[in-house]
Amino acid sequence: MTSTPTVLCPVDFSDASRVALRFAGTIAAHFRARMIVLAVEDPLLTEAIGLGTGVVWDPEETRKELEHFVTRALQAQAAHSLDLHYQVAVGTPAHKILQTAQKEACDLIVMSTHGLTGMRKLFFGSTTERVLRETTVPVLATPPIDETPASLDDVSRLVGRILVPVDLTPASLHQVQVARGLSDALGVPIIATHVVEPVRSPLAAKLHLPGIELERRTRAEDTLNEMLATVPLRLHPEALVAFGDPAEEIIKIARDRKAGLIVVGLHGSPVTGPRMGSVTYRVLCLAHALVLALPPGGMLFEGAPPADARGFVYK
Repeated sequence: MTSTPTVLCPVDFSDASRVALRFAGTIAAHFRARMIVLAVEDPLLTEAIGLGTGVVWDPEETRKELEHFVTRALQAQAAHSLDLHYQVAVGTPAHKILQTAQKEACDLIVMSTHGLTGMRKLFFGSTTERVLRETTVPVLATPPIDETPASLDDVSRLVGRILVPVDLTPASLHQVQVARGLSDALGVPIIATHVVEPVRSPLAAKLHLPGIELERRTRAEDTLNEMLATVPLRLHPEALVAFGDPAEEIIKIARDRKAGLIVVGLHGSPVTGPRMGSVTYRVLCLAHALVLALPPGGMLFEGAPPADARGFVYK
């Protein structure tokens, strides 16, 4: 028996989190998933309301505001077609997001990379960064964009291509497998890339660098082709090796090849858990594309049957 998948979408009532909501809604509709929308209030704000004001903070008021925000973002008809659940928490946003994801056995967190900067805040550099450093489930980070999806067809058009930057470690194959599933579902091509960094060593002057760089490139191409060997040709799999600074090259490739989704890995050790590397961090800071961050072993809706999302349209 397949359990119902769950999508968690934390919001801070900003325009950027409205974008995340629409992506989360489209995904939840396609997979017939339960969708939890979470608002986290700052404890200082809730305490300040009661100090000398005579007004007591009521979580039900925030819940009503949250429901109204979601209904406006998704349009009433679309919102009513979803299995929506609203939650309000008080505390540190990242902690509450991670806590909710674990408690509710969420399969995916969809959240914005930008947002508000006041008492209610959810912006990359603090909340999103911490979530990515500690999450054990995949996170789809959405950039602030003007055009948002109204259906799965819109998601396919916005994505265009999927870029999978890999470091050729054993975790890379997992990234490619997840990207392959997304490529198949969206009907878009997939590009696997590895960036060969320049040799920076005192020994460089004594080495025959052209020969070494050719060897590194050849090994990278061979490994990428092995990873893509199982990807159907109809998905137009492509292996691409670049040279230079990894983050800058990844962003450049995504821009030049019009890849609207970048699938990155969050590598870590069994002791410390998943941690976001410097390349992943810089890609998230610089990218104007969707970024799907995968912790070790994190799968997307494994075994969940997709629904026909063609009729799920925001008017």
